Amino acid sequence: MQHTCSMCGTVYEFVWEAGTPLPKNFPFCSARCKAIDLGKWLNEEYAISTPLPVPITSETEHEILTELGINVDDGTE
Repeated sequence: MQHTCSMCGTVYEFVWEAGTPLPKNFPFCSARCKAIDLGKWLNEEYAISTPLPVPITSETEHEILTELGINVDDGTE
């Protein structure tokens, strides 16, 4: 099966059988592309653009976050 590297765009042969581990560099074509992607995360070049909802499970958590100045209703400080 053909697969396109999510970092460099190289099309490579993807060999995998159900029940076996994925190739060690998947979804990248090489360890180099995998390392470049990790570097981008570590350098904060990638970011999650939408705040993730923080479920408040107890009144105590709600009070602590409120004391810290965090608006627990919309996830902003």
